[in-house]
This record gives sequence, structure tokens and C-alpha cells, in this order.
Amino acid sequence: MISATQVLKTDLVKAAAKIGKRAISSVVPKTDLEVTDFKVVNEPILGYMPGSSERVALEASLAKYSGECEDIPIIIGGKEYRTDNVQYQVMPHDHSKKIAKFYWATPELVHKGITTAMAAKADWERVPIDEKIQMFLRVSDQMADIYRADLNATTMLGQAKTMVQAEIDSACELIDFFRFNCFFAKELMKYQPISEDPSTTLNLLRYRALEGFIASVTPFNFTAIAGNLAYTPCVMGNVTLWKPSDTAILSNYLIYKIFRDAGFPDGVVNFLPSDGPVFGKTVTAHQDLAAVNFTGSVPTFQWLWKAVGENLQNFTGFPKLIGECGGKNYHFVHPTAEVKTVVASTIRSAFEYQGQKCSACSRVYVPESLWGEVKEGLVETQKSLKIGSATDADTFMSAVIDRKAFDRISGYINHAKASPNCSIVAGGGYDDSVGFFIEPTIVQTTTPTDKIFQEEIFGPLVSVYVYPDKDT
Repeated sequence: MISATQVLKTDLVKAAAKIGKRAISSVVPKTDLEVTDFKVVNEPILGYMPGSSERVALEASLAKYSGECEDIPIIIGGKEYRTDNVQYQVMPHDHSKKIAKFYWATPELVHKGITTAMAAKADWERVPIDEKIQMFLRVSDQMADIYRADLNATTMLGQAKTMVQAEIDSACELIDFFRFNCFFAKELMKYQPISEDPSTTLNLLRYRALEGFIASVTPFNFTAIAGNLAYTPCVMGNVTLWKPSDTAILSNYLIYKIFRDAGFPDGVVNFLPSDGPVFGKTVTAHQDLAAVNFTGSVPTFQWLWKAVGENLQNFTGFPKLIGECGGKNYHFVHPTAEVKTVVASTIRSAFEYQGQKCSACSRVYVPESLWGEVKEGLVETQKSLKIGSATDADTFMSAVIDRKAFDRISGYINHAKASPNCSIVAGGGYDDSVGFFIEPTIVQTTTPTDKIFQEEIFGPLVSVYVYPDKDT
């Protein structure tokens, strides 16, 4: 039997080892807590009118990236790795065209990424927060200027976003994430605890990085979210392993290169395209996991949560789980609603970016008294929507992200066609001969319990349930 004294001695040895890792970087002069003041505003959305400088630059970037298949390596500590598990990213709207060749990391490479990140963390934590913030602000300015066209072009080609949808995501939102999160970090630093007699005792508060590494698992549908989840934690001294989405690899790799070329230290963010289960099993089994930073599907986040829970006894701390998942967003239409607004808002929310947003309208409750007018408006507007290549300036919506999404969404359309509870009001067609195209589809259901009204679809399909006015 192990004695209490032996257990205590073992725990003290472990604690001393951890203190040795952090002590030097945890004792800092007051000057390291001072941050240069600055203000932020939202990045302006550019118009991309024909002949404008931003339109000319974007068209040149589209031509550049559509004419090549970029080789994208695994990157750990600034070093490139390639495996035999080769993957390709294709254009969703023209799936015969490959735009990126990349490689899935092995469990051994994921482990190497963890070791490398933890080693880089010691130096990164010592960098004063003001220097970190200034680097992020410089990168943001570069993204708003010299890299703007490339960020939008890689997002349009790889994720089938239209010109407008790319601009508000891969340019404006990405830039805003970095600038505003740096602003919030600066504001955090303003508070310092009271020192009644600073000449005798000076109390200082420092925000330290988490104990360990962060696993950032990012989605295909927002380039901005991918960059944010991978890089923003680094403002506070953290290090990350970034698992980008296979269907957003080109734009995500560009973000990595922008930071690298701006002088971001090797190993602070490690770029690890991977098979989901391989990455998930490896990071959730490692004792130094500090957090999972996630945006994606409910089942995937549930799996990660369960895996962390099952390994709790193995971690040096208690990993944080930060997740944003999908949903079944709705519009509830009151009998007093203005029909034109209902129609316009529902069409845009349901079908912009092919309904591939957590906020996309997926179901609508409409009163019987308005359904006739609302239905007519929805049908007529749906007819006017142009579906086509993401690179055409007048395209309203393009293809869904990949074969898996196409099969899932078309399956719900087939259900609507076969179910006695459902009827197709508009759309209902789909074609994968060139790209993964699905018509913007409106379904009416007679019961709110039908699966089409209950389950997340994540595509250009919105269901309508008509309710009696008396139930308002």
C-alpha cells in the first residue's frame, strides 16, 4: 500500500516540475502589463462595382488561384511535413477542378505538434502583451489591404461563396475578429487591483495563458471563424493546434501564411490537416490539453465532450470546452407582420450562402391569414434567384460545400416529395453533374413534428408550418 507521505511527495514533485515550466514567465515587470491605447471600428464593406480597384484586384486573384492546385503541407514548428494520405479540395461549383492538394497528419505528427507547441509556449508567454497586440493589428491592416483580394478569392473558389458573402466573411469579419479581440484584451488590462500604499506593496494582475495547449477545430462555412479560433487565443499567450476543415483548406492555409510572413513565431500555431477522429482521439488523450475551441456539428462536439470527460483523470488540469454548433433557426410570423419584410427576410436568411450558416432560417411559422400572400411572395422571389458559379458577380447562391452535404440535403428533398405531411412549394431540384447544386427549396408541412421541421439540414431548404391565427 502506498502511504499518504509517498502520495504527497509524488504530488509535490509533479507540482515543482510544473512550476519550473512557468515560474520565470509568470513574474513580470509592470511595464509588461502596459498596453498602447487604440480605438477600433468595423472594417468597411467594399462595393466591388465593375471597374473598381477592389473588383480588378479580386478578379486577378480569382484567375491566379483557379488556374493552379496549391500544394499545402502539414506545418509543425515552421517545418513542412507530408504523408501518404493525400487529399484534395475541389471547387464546390465545379468539382472537376482541384484547387488544393493536402495531407492528413498521422497520430505521431499530431503528438509532435503538441510537443512543439508546448516548447514554443515558454518563449511566447514572455512576449509582452503589447507586442502581441501590435503584431495582430499589423496583420489585420495587411488583411484589409494587400491580402484582401486573395482572402476573398480563396474563399469564393474553395467554399463557393459569392463576392458579397466572401467580402463580409473572409475580409471584414476576419479583420474585425482580430482588431476587436485585441481591443478587448487591452480593456482587460486596464483593471488592476487596489494598492493602498504602492511604495510598500504593489498589487498587479496579469492574465496568463491556459496551462497546456488549445486544440482549434474549425468549420468550412466561415473563413473568419477559422482564423479566429486558431489565432485569437494567442493574443493572451496561448498556443494552438489548428485542425482546419478539409473543405476550407486553401483559405485557411493563406491565413497561416499571412501570419508566418508577418513574423509570427514558429510553433505557436501548428497547421494540422487531419482526419477528424485521428486528431480528436490524439488531442483528447493528451495530458496537456487545456481547451477545445470548436465550431461545427452537434455530433462532433458531443464526441469531443465525451472523450474529454472519459479522460478527466489523465489531464493535468480541467480542459475548457468552447463550442458553437448548428441549430434550427426559425421565423415566427405574427398576423400583424408586414408581408414584404417577411418574404425578403426569409429568402435572404434561408438561402444566402446556400443556407450553410448556423443562423440560416430553416423553418417558418406563418398564420393562416397571411399564408396566401407570403406564399406568393416566396415563390415569386425564389424564381428570381440566380444559381451558378460563385465567381459570377450576379450569382445569388452557388453550390453546397461537398458531396456529403449534397446527398444529405437532397435526401430531405426526397423525403418531402414522398411524405404525406409535406409538399414542395418552390424548388426541389438538384444536380451534381458539374457542381453540387441544389435549388433554393421551400417545403410546406402539415405538422411541426415532421423530421424536415425538426432536424438540422444546413442547406438551402426552408420548411413552413401554417398555424391557426387563434393560436397566436
